Amino acid sequence: QVHGIVRRSSSFNTGRIEHLYKNPQAHIEGNMKLHYGDLTDSTCLVKIINEVKPSEIYNLGAQSHVKISFDLAEYTADVDGVGTLRLLDAIKTCGLINSVKFYQASTSELFGKVQEIPQKETTPFYPRSPYGAAKLYAYWIVVNFREAYNLFAVNGILFNHESPRRGSNFVTRKISRSVAKIHLGQLDCFSLGNLDAKRDWGHARDYVEAMWLMLQTDEPEDFVIATGEVHSVREFVEKSFKHIGKTIVWEGKNENEVGRCKETGKIHVTVNHKYYRPTEVDFLQGDCTKARQKLNWKPRVTFDELVREMVDADVELMRNNPNA
Repeated sequence: QVHGIVRRSSSFNTGRIEHLYKNPQAHIEGNMKLHYGDLTDSTCLVKIINEVKPSEIYNLGAQSHVKISFDLAEYTADVDGVGTLRLLDAIKTCGLINSVKFYQASTSELFGKVQEIPQKETTPFYPRSPYGAAKLYAYWIVVNFREAYNLFAVNGILFNHESPRRGSNFVTRKISRSVAKIHLGQLDCFSLGNLDAKRDWGHARDYVEAMWLMLQTDEPEDFVIATGEVHSVREFVEKSFKHIGKTIVWEGKNENEVGRCKETGKIHVTVNHKYYRPTEVDFLQGDCTKARQKLNWKPRVTFDELVREMVDADVELMRNNPNA
């Protein structure tokens, strides 16, 4: 049985989990039960945890967009940093320290300006955004509760994990959505920021399994979850277009760079400085040796499979609803 916290909104914001309802048409709950709540409201967290008395808590709630965290810095700190403390405090208040297992969604953004390559559990942190800094507080407060109160609490330091459910304004989904629209003749061109940012991209499905595995161990430990493979934004663009039969050729430099279709001569990609971050994270590559050894975990979905799945899903989505 799974309980979730959903923020109140004037429109339904359960699109990604509708298939989990017992009756999706009527939003009738079965084994998934939703509670109105918010990570900025400690009273509601205490009430929900006291009522549900869960055996496992996964804190996946956050203002999770790195670029937007520069615009919403205080809110990001409140939700991503202090929000984690509120959850931990609620566990303590409800007297569940000895019975609950707690998972904290930490992030490769903690490494930011990387101090070693690849990054593992012992690599020093150097966050480069309000998001990374807020998640750094959350990371250490989890460690503190584990050591101070003997709470089974772990940090999963997950590198970028993607899927067709990724938010529309994240770069991977922006690419797959735009490529799908171009394929269907609904769009000619789209803009990106730093094409040379390199990331270690995996599939969310693999990474969620790793989260669960961390809470099935005897001793709480922190783990890096990654593929160990690095690809650039540029490469993600090229592979996405290749999947719909287009070859992208790059012309120009920096802000004047464009991606042109070799077959048709049309420009499909431009660079816009508004998508650059004030402080950039240029390169992330994870080393998940510890997870392989202690959790027997390894990624199954390849980078190429991930790109193809995202583009295919968005072609289907845009074909059914061009305004999506």
